[in-house]
Amino acid sequence: MRLATTVAGLALAIASLNASAETIRVAIGTQDTTINCATGGLLIRELGLLDKYLPHDGKYKDAKYQIEWKNFTSGAPLTNEMVAGKLDFGAMADFPGSFNGVAHLDAGKRSLFISVLSGSVHGSGNGIVVPAASSVQSLAELKGKTISVPFASTAHGMLLRAVAAQGWDPQKDVRIIAQAPEIAGSALRSNRIEAHADFVPFAELFPNRGFARKIYDGAQANAPTFHGALVDSDYAKKYPEVVTAYLRASLEADRLIAAEPEKYSELIEKVTGIEAEVNYLFHGPLGLQTRDLTWKPEYRQAVATSIDTLKLLKKTDRGLDTDKFIDDQYIRAAFKQAGQDYDVALKNYAPLPLKASDALTGKPITDFSRLAQIWVRGEDKVRHYASPQAALAALAQLEQEGKDIRAIYAQAADSGIKLLANQAWFVRNGQGELSAFLLKDQAEQYAKAHGGEAVDFVDASRKLVAQR
Repeated sequence: MRLATTVAGLALAIASLNASAETIRVAIGTQDTTINCATGGLLIRELGLLDKYLPHDGKYKDAKYQIEWKNFTSGAPLTNEMVAGKLDFGAMADFPGSFNGVAHLDAGKRSLFISVLSGSVHGSGNGIVVPAASSVQSLAELKGKTISVPFASTAHGMLLRAVAAQGWDPQKDVRIIAQAPEIAGSALRSNRIEAHADFVPFAELFPNRGFARKIYDGAQANAPTFHGALVDSDYAKKYPEVVTAYLRASLEADRLIAAEPEKYSELIEKVTGIEAEVNYLFHGPLGLQTRDLTWKPEYRQAVATSIDTLKLLKKTDRGLDTDKFIDDQYIRAAFKQAGQDYDVALKNYAPLPLKASDALTGKPITDFSRLAQIWVRGEDKVRHYASPQAALAALAQLEQEGKDIRAIYAQAADSGIKLLANQAWFVRNGQGELSAFLLKDQAEQYAKAHGGEAVDFVDASRKLVAQR
C-alpha cells in the first residue's frame, strides 16, 4: 500500500513537472505590407517586444516559449493556416477578420477578435485610384468603367457602398473585377485598368510612387474600417496570460511609434519596402488613420457590416454572433497591466496629437486644421508649418538649396484627413491663403461658396513664388 502511494505521488510529481516545463508555441501570422497591422506584428517582431511580457510565474514558472512568425500579403491565406492549427494569432482587417471567424465555425472551431490595432471611424484608409494620366477626377466619372479591387476585402465593401451612394447598380453601371494590389500596380502603370479600389496602404502608396492619383477616400462613404488582432479560442482559453502578453507587446509598440513616428516609419520601410513617408502618413500625428486598440461601437458595427456584405457577395451563408466573436477581456487586462484606463481610451476619438512650432517663425502651432508638413530627405524629423502657404514658401526655398524632399503633407480643409499635398487641390483666397482638398470638385465647391480660386499643387506653388 505504501509503495503504491509512493508510485502514485511520484507520477503526480512528474506530471506536474512536465506541465510546468511545457514548451508553449506562440505562432503569429502578420501582414507586414498592410502597415496598419504593424503594432500587432512587424514592430513586435523586429523590436523583440513579446519576450518582455510573456509570463514566467505561476503555471508558467518553467515554461519555455517557441515563438514563430509568418508573414502574409493578405488575410485569406493567414486564415487558412489559423484554421489548420498552424497559427495561434493573426492580424488583419475587418472583412478578412470576419471571414476568419466564419471559417473557424465552418471547421468546428472558434476564433476571437481580441483587439483593434488601427482604424478610422469614418473610413479613411481604403480608397480608389486612377492612372496618373487619367482625366477622371471623381467617382461620378467612373460610370460604365471597369474598377478592380481585391475581392472580399475591406476595400471591396467600401467600393460597394460608394457605388450604392451614387445610385448605381453594381451589376450594370460599373464593371467590378478582382485584382490583387501587386497586379493592380502594374495595370495602373500601363493604363490597363481604368480605376482600382484598395486597402491600406495602396491608395496612398501608388500615388506616392507617381503612377496613380487618388480620386476617392473611404471617409466619403462614412463606413468605419479597422485592422485588428485575432486568436484561436481554444488557445486563449488554455493560455489567457499569453494572449494578454501579446497585447501588452502591442500596446508597447503603439507607445513607441507614437513617440517617434519618423524613426519607426523608417523601420517599416526597411522591412517592407513601403516608403517611410507613406507610413508616416498613416502612423504620424493627425494621421490618415488612428492607432486605437479599443473596441469602439463603430468598429463593432464594422464587423457586423462585414459579415452582411460577405453574405451579399456569396462568400458565406453563415451568420456570426459578434458579441461572442469580439472579446475585449484580454485587451482590457493588457490595459490594466500597463497602468492605462481602457474606458477612458474607449471614449477618446482624437487622432495622435501634435505639439509643434512653426518651422519658419518658431511660434507654437495652435490651429492644426491648416497644418502642413515637409519631410526633407536626410532629416530625422518632419518639419511643421502653420499653413499650406507657409509650407509651400518653405518648399521653394528648400528646393533652391538643392534639398531632396521626401514628402509634403496638408490637412484637408473639409474632412481633416492628412493628404499628400503634391496630389491635392487648393483654394487660394484673395489674401493668398491656401486651403487643401483631396478632390478638384471639393475645391471648386468651396471656392464657389467662400470665394477664391481652385488650383492644383503646381499652380498653387507657382503663384505663391510669383507673389513673393
